[in-house]
Amino acid sequence: MKAVIVGTAGHIDHGKSALVRALTGTDPDRLEEEKRRGITIDIGFANLDLTPPEGEPVRIGFVDVPGHEHFVRNMLAGVGGIDLVLLIVAADESVKPQTREHFDICRMLSVQRGITVITKSDLVDPETLEVVTLEVAEFVRGSFLDLATSPIIPVSSRTGEGLDRLKVELARLAAEVPAKDPTAVFRLPIDRVFTMKGFGTVVTGTLISGTVRKEQEVEAHPVGKRLRVRNVQVHGRSADEAIAGQRTALNLPGVETTELARGMMLTPPQMFAAVVALGAHIELLPSAKPLRQNARVHLHAFTAETIARVMLLNQRQLAPGASGFARLKLDRPVLLFPGDRFIIRQYSPVITMGGGRVLDAGEPRIRIERRERLPFLEAIAKASPAEALLARINRRQSFGLSVRDAVAETGWLPARVQQLAAELKHKGLIAGFGNLLIASHWLERVCRDVLASVDWFHEDHPLSQGVNKEQVREHVLGSDELFEGVIASLLRERKLETDGELLRLPGRGVVLADKDAESKSQIEQAFARAGLKVPLLKDVLASLPVDHSRAQKIVTLLLRDRVLVKLADDLVFHRDALDALRRQVIAGKAKTPKFSVPQFKDLFGITRKYAIPLLEYLDRERVTRRVGDERLIL
Repeated sequence: MKAVIVGTAGHIDHGKSALVRALTGTDPDRLEEEKRRGITIDIGFANLDLTPPEGEPVRIGFVDVPGHEHFVRNMLAGVGGIDLVLLIVAADESVKPQTREHFDICRMLSVQRGITVITKSDLVDPETLEVVTLEVAEFVRGSFLDLATSPIIPVSSRTGEGLDRLKVELARLAAEVPAKDPTAVFRLPIDRVFTMKGFGTVVTGTLISGTVRKEQEVEAHPVGKRLRVRNVQVHGRSADEAIAGQRTALNLPGVETTELARGMMLTPPQMFAAVVALGAHIELLPSAKPLRQNARVHLHAFTAETIARVMLLNQRQLAPGASGFARLKLDRPVLLFPGDRFIIRQYSPVITMGGGRVLDAGEPRIRIERRERLPFLEAIAKASPAEALLARINRRQSFGLSVRDAVAETGWLPARVQQLAAELKHKGLIAGFGNLLIASHWLERVCRDVLASVDWFHEDHPLSQGVNKEQVREHVLGSDELFEGVIASLLRERKLETDGELLRLPGRGVVLADKDAESKSQIEQAFARAGLKVPLLKDVLASLPVDHSRAQKIVTLLLRDRVLVKLADDLVFHRDALDALRRQVIAGKAKTPKFSVPQFKDLFGITRKYAIPLLEYLDRERVTRRVGDERLIL
């Protein structure tokens, strides 16, 4: 059955609760003080099943709100998730101050449908009722409640007059309300927390999106507490699940009522985080005072309330009736998504001054310049979902935007993000590396930075084969995932070459100047001529007409190319000499299958200083194997 939430609105003592009671048979005033004083103090609830003339049955969930000016904050906690409103005006009083404020709140929250109900019609004569009807029609002219699209219905909760017509119109409008997507992200703003005997802690709220099921895990924001749903009730009846648009109660074991409160939001766990800064588009009522830069206001969104400081982005003061972009710094964290509506009220005295729409509720951790905030909000204010995702990816510059962060910023499920990302990839606007998304022009910049870093290394280190990958990473902004993806891409495109952990540009490597080439030749010839009686490395370096550091790099190059082989700290042999040694030892196996250290020294005419490192080298190369004090030729 389709579920639709209907909220009441109107001045105190205009008969809102009485009307709900007459329609449903349920008294929405549940508090003892409300019954004693005869006024609604907090939000109340009731439900009614209706069947439109054509279509499926609809379950109406009523949210009855207080009309007294002192309880507007409670009223605001109830109207955040409504689909249509009953604007209540008493026939014996007509339009009053809270009629205006509640109506303004509904418009600021972008409520699209409703019915104007003139209650207490039995208390006035027909002429007075006609005058009040004309006054009300003029009051709502040009709004979503304009008589051209929305009826004005006189009723009497005492006699029942007009109630049948009201039910018919309610059923018709409810049928027109777009069905909510039960597969969207589950969100339940908490409006009540209490203990039920035999069950424990119970929370209630209007399920604004998605689906919640028994045994599902949820997270309470902003406290970040993870909880399990033991039982679900929908409109007061046990159910296996609740879907968007339904009045929902959840039994949450393992948590005290003191740990939860009105204003918290339940979502799936580990997907979202409450924030203390919002990017928004705000609008002031014509009756409001000017909103000055850095003014403090009360911000109400769904059931949450906090103080916000307003930083206007395109002007220093917002005039009554005007609108503009702003960044809101909140006194406490709230969980909101782009598209959510909110109300702002003057800090003191506390009166409604306007409202707005959240555009950005997920500022990245990288530094965002103030001058960049306005263009970003302007870009996403009227953007399609794909365009908005592209703007968010662009904002992350060379760091890229992970799918996880995109989910947290937008409130979309990962599958939705991936779908939009696929569209952008197909158009060549972004690229993806694993779960990381980056704008194509920023990817090009990262690639240029990588290639430039390698090129700079070649210029500064002409005697090196390449640069260690970790050194390049230090000079290129971006995540590890992006860096590894860029390196892999450049290797595939053959714009880079790799040798183990070394990176180099194609055709680049060691480039020797004439003087260095001559020194290289001198070193190689010195070791080649020495055979196994090589000079000490430090003596060779000291004999060269180049500085010690550069000579050491030339030796390192020869060692890397395996022209020279180091067997000890200062003992380096030419490869040809070692190859000749191997051949001679193997050839002598037929005459002498094994030999001692002294025999080895005599055979090659070398001292023990050379013999021991050379024998250990032969052991490592599996030419010989040590057996006691002798070597066995393999």
